[in-house]
Amino acid sequence: MKVALLLIDLQNDFLDVPNLEPNANEIVERAANLLNSCRVLDIPIIHIWTTINTDIDNRMPHWQRNNQWRCVQGTSGHEVPQLLHPNSQEIIIHKTFYSGFENGQLEPILQSLEVDTLFLAGIYLHGCVRSTALDAYQKGFKVWIAEDSIGSDDPLHSAITYRYLEARAANFASVNYLLSLIDKSENYDLDNTKSPPLLPSIIADGNTRNDSTLKTFIHLSPRDIKQRLWQVPICGKELVKKAAISAKQAFKKWRNSPIDTRRQILHNLADLLEQERKSLVEQLAIEVGKPVIYGQAEVSRAIELLKSVALFGEEKIIVPQHSQGTYRYCPVGVVAIITPWNNPLAIPIGKIAPALLYGNTLIWKPALPGTAIAIKVMDLLATAGCPPGVINLVSGDHLTSQTLMSDENVDAVTLSGSSRAGYFAQDICDRRRIPLQAELGGNNAAIIWSDCDLENAAKQVIHGAFGFAGQRCTANRRVIVDPHCYDEFIQQLKQAMAELVWGDPLNLETHVGPLISLQKLDQVTAMLTRIKTEVDIIFEADLDKTNFKTIPTGAYSCPTIICCDHPNHEIIQIETFAPVLVVQKAENWEQAIQLCNGVTQGLVAALFSHSSLRQEQFLNEVQAGVLKLNSATTDVAVNIPFGGWKASGVGSPEHASSNREFYTRTQAIYNAN
Repeated sequence: MKVALLLIDLQNDFLDVPNLEPNANEIVERAANLLNSCRVLDIPIIHIWTTINTDIDNRMPHWQRNNQWRCVQGTSGHEVPQLLHPNSQEIIIHKTFYSGFENGQLEPILQSLEVDTLFLAGIYLHGCVRSTALDAYQKGFKVWIAEDSIGSDDPLHSAITYRYLEARAANFASVNYLLSLIDKSENYDLDNTKSPPLLPSIIADGNTRNDSTLKTFIHLSPRDIKQRLWQVPICGKELVKKAAISAKQAFKKWRNSPIDTRRQILHNLADLLEQERKSLVEQLAIEVGKPVIYGQAEVSRAIELLKSVALFGEEKIIVPQHSQGTYRYCPVGVVAIITPWNNPLAIPIGKIAPALLYGNTLIWKPALPGTAIAIKVMDLLATAGCPPGVINLVSGDHLTSQTLMSDENVDAVTLSGSSRAGYFAQDICDRRRIPLQAELGGNNAAIIWSDCDLENAAKQVIHGAFGFAGQRCTANRRVIVDPHCYDEFIQQLKQAMAELVWGDPLNLETHVGPLISLQKLDQVTAMLTRIKTEVDIIFEADLDKTNFKTIPTGAYSCPTIICCDHPNHEIIQIETFAPVLVVQKAENWEQAIQLCNGVTQGLVAALFSHSSLRQEQFLNEVQAGVLKLNSATTDVAVNIPFGGWKASGVGSPEHASSNREFYTRTQAIYNAN
């Protein structure tokens, strides 16, 4: 394999656009990592730039129609960031349209270098990266796209492009994986150093299948990365189809089972979870790094969800007769359930329970780090009396999820995951015209006003921001403060922060445990290093302090409080999913509301104020699916609907009365007899 790296359109005019995902700094940093590694490995590097000349006006026709000037030669917008500047040995190819092959220069250069494989990074995936990849494929090159070094300002179009290219013309992989293909001297993937126990690949129709022939994911304990816990196969289309058929066949009988039978299974499962509480809490700490206090809360929440769903099941499925006819709620069919690693017990239970109660059958694809807990739940479901085939499990990665959502036997999809996962799900479900329910995280803010109890507010915000290392969709990521109490509240935050214990999640006192992986730690560390000169870091945990009780080989990130008054800064706009809290000073109440609403997501928002007027204004003006008064953004009830606005959610909310909206469909019946 002879490789060349193509860096496509990583120019300031393309980077400096709104709605770029991921943000420009992340793209540049990761592309620079790939660039520098390829330099060390003596890989040929070709920079492909869009270059517009005002003298001849060689713009694309649609740019001319829209009077749009970008990447004009001699301007700063035509340049690339300093980290991506070519050196004297590297080739620059200029283009005016989409593909790097456009002007005929690239192919002869690659042939002269005897290149057969291309690594692509750049922007935009849905435009120039796509065109270059397709042309490269047509010309016989093997194409790899660095999935963590590409971006787009049209994320839905990007998701469509990703799926299109991956099925036809290109492979997608991380920078580390690409480097591992060409540099065998370095261990870029620690997961491949040992072979721990193999988990089942599929549980379908009550039968467990182990398959050692599939590619596997090896899971390291976040609290001690030297501990390789288990490996799990990545299922493909054949095994997904097997699980889907099992669910489809079981649906015929399960949909007509007595509702009291279904309800009893939920009660039985709740009792079994209580019996297994201690082992589940320990498993959560070891496998996802969840501190014991939060593991206890997750088990309790799962039990409460089961009981709450069973209670709502008392409502009749058949609605009373009307003079013209009647209507009823029918199960939607086979439901694909795709769940995250951070709440690998409670979130799945919140989906499984109503799906079962309303007569649906299920296929569950847990996130890879949550697979072992999912298998344990499957065992408990069988013990609780759930018939074979009613709930099936497939292990795998994001491609497994996409295959599952695309299967013709799947009638609906419920997903909790990242914004990117949501775009893939929207594309697939919209094409198939099946219901989608998606909870996609939150960049949640709390507004602190001077008439509240500042000490109490600070304690709640700190626990909401740093509990479980900030790895909750409801975590308090931003805090917006009244200027009249700003300095005092900062001191209260520091005091509350000093009282937290961080370290080993098995320690009963720990609040802040590790991040889920070394890869996530590297990402957070790089981000904080990148922005240190742009923001004011007012608190960064000292790992030598006595309240840091941990294992030195864990994926621990220092809890950090940052002050930033630039509303468009990346640290404010992104969901860090890490122990990072950003403080923003509001000039007045109106700006506080603007700052609260000033991000793309809208899951949870909180107000700490005793003013009834401000509370009313907050409830009327803030754009989020969950609003809280004088309490942290975390911790929501099981018997109240839960769902996000804006980029935080698609489809109906979860829980309570919303369950029937998603897990059933209405059928009208007329009888002229």
